[in-house]
Amino acid sequence: MPTLLSAARAILAALALTAIGWQLMLHVGASYSLLNFFSYFTNLSNLFAVVVLLLGAFRRPSQHSDRQDVARYVSAVNMAVVGIVFVALLRNVDLGALLPWVNVVLHYVMPVAIVVDWVGLQAPASPPKAWHLALALVFPAVYLVYVLLRGAAIGWYPYPFLDPANVGGYGGVALYAAGIFGTFLGAGWALLALASSGILQWSRRHALR
Repeated sequence: MPTLLSAARAILAALALTAIGWQLMLHVGASYSLLNFFSYFTNLSNLFAVVVLLLGAFRRPSQHSDRQDVARYVSAVNMAVVGIVFVALLRNVDLGALLPWVNVVLHYVMPVAIVVDWVGLQAPASPPKAWHLALALVFPAVYLVYVLLRGAAIGWYPYPFLDPANVGGYGGVALYAAGIFGTFLGAGWALLALASSGILQWSRRHALR
């Protein structure tokens, strides 16, 4: 019998996959670029979160590993920033063909759920290390380089604050990038500190079963 936590993770993963798949069908049906769809940090982070959730849902407790905890931490950092950046910079921006319910799932439900899963439902098997924070910054850094290089080549950017034409040139992009990098650092440090402090160790005893 799967635990209640495993079932919740599986249901959440299915919800996110349904949202992404539904939006992808609309995107392809409108003849939009498939690569553009998978160039949104939100979509990539949610897909990674789905993989992490499914690993947690279908692995037995005895199979729980430090690597799984590292993946959960990186996912929690990514999703926390997805939620924060959306609320701070994109909440009032025209989202085009993005369906409202898909928006709610990917930008609100998933960020909250993944963070809660990390800090409140299952504490890591061993205290996270500082290098985990450095690891969590690798993907955003690579993503930024990819977006800027591809954007310069084709003239399309997934987010308005990464488009030099919208923010007064690359200096404006650098300011936004610095602010978002600071958000990653802050969110990463907070999630690391919470898991390391012992404040949430009760979750080992009271996690959903």
